Amino acid sequence: MKSFHSFYIILLLLFVFGCRNSKNTKTEKFEYKIKKSEVKTPKNGEKVDTNNEIPASKVFDLNNKGIGPISNVSLSSQVNSQMATEGSEIFKKLCTACHKIGKKFIGPAPNGILERRTPEWIMNMILDPEGMVKNDPLAKQLLIEFNGSPMANQSLSEKEARAVLEYFRTLN
Repeated sequence: MKSFHSFYIILLLLFVFGCRNSKNTKTEKFEYKIKKSEVKTPKNGEKVDTNNEIPASKVFDLNNKGIGPISNVSLSSQVNSQMATEGSEIFKKLCTACHKIGKKFIGPAPNGILERRTPEWIMNMILDPEGMVKNDPLAKQLLIEFNGSPMANQSLSEKEARAVLEYFRTLN
């Protein structure tokens, strides 16, 4: 019985000395200050310099064709529904892990992308995201805006990328 009490006394002493505050313990304060800035969304069709405070995902640049294999894309006035359906399937299969319709996620939402980017830029980004991030200033800014999360190269063919682009035409 005596050893049983000794055990509890030792356990109590370890607890008391283990939990006490040490005078040598330094506590550091962590502060996170949010810089408040007013971000104005550009008007439809307005080109905005990417060096200002507007996020790259909100910048309108309808002159930049990007860097890559696509230099010219012709879009008909009507959406090709068969191609858009194929593009929708590709998008759902390969892209929804990072892109969500109607909201910012790991990557930007594809809604209204054709109002902000040229079809060539979009296809070059789909086909060669590494090359675009390396060589295109807007793609670099998007990488920064989306916390350095690079777009995965899904190794799509030009035909598949074109189908995804056609699907994007249906999203507004």
